[in-house]
Amino acid sequence: MKTVIANWKSNPNSLREAARLAKSIEKHASLNRKAEVVIAPPFIYLSDVKKEVSTAKLGAQDVFGNEGGAYTGAINLAQLKNTGVKYVIIGHSERRRYFGETDEFINKKVTAALAYGFKVVLCVGNKEKMSDPSNFVNKQLTADLKGVSSKDKIRNLIVAYEPIWAIGTGNADNPQSAAEVSLRIKEHINKLMGVGKIKVLYGGSVTDKNIRSFISRNKIDGVLVGGASLNPSMFGRIIKAANELG
Repeated sequence: MKTVIANWKSNPNSLREAARLAKSIEKHASLNRKAEVVIAPPFIYLSDVKKEVSTAKLGAQDVFGNEGGAYTGAINLAQLKNTGVKYVIIGHSERRRYFGETDEFINKKVTAALAYGFKVVLCVGNKEKMSDPSNFVNKQLTADLKGVSSKDKIRNLIVAYEPIWAIGTGNADNPQSAAEVSLRIKEHINKLMGVGKIKVLYGGSVTDKNIRSFISRNKIDGVLVGGASLNPSMFGRIIKAANELG
């Protein structure tokens, strides 16, 4: 089963629009049940989006790795769990770039979220184009997964490979190159933790025009979608493609 995650980032600007988008995605998810569909809205819309979905799963764009306390502005693990969140995106390049999140900080979040029972979508990727980004990406993975050893927990891990230079540019990575990096990620995690079956998604300027070129390759298990997830008809076609190739 292919996984399709809608990362709305800091969009939209109204609850009405968020509900409209959620209803549309839920409709497509219910018609294409061979695809695993996840919606990750801004925190402020989580409860309202939850009301609109049953087939699609609820995801969060980030989490602060604790169960509460004096951390102004933070959203904790228990709050997300009690809201109905199943998936948590951690380590997105925008969190690393704009909010200064280090591998050490991301590692703490990953460890806490896995221990709490969330499905963790760990984002990794290279800033500049590289002939072979595998070594760079695998170093990120080693740091971000430090101390994570339980096979039961690792089964809840999904890796999203997002070459940073491709995000929001309209210039997606070469599908063959992305597939090769995905394979190297799976091999590296198997080497680190002895877990062979792990999902690796591709992210970075995914559209309804290029989706099939990525997920038709067995090494890529789905996509993490940004801008295109805000377009109901386009995202519907992405879900349909994932369903047909799942």
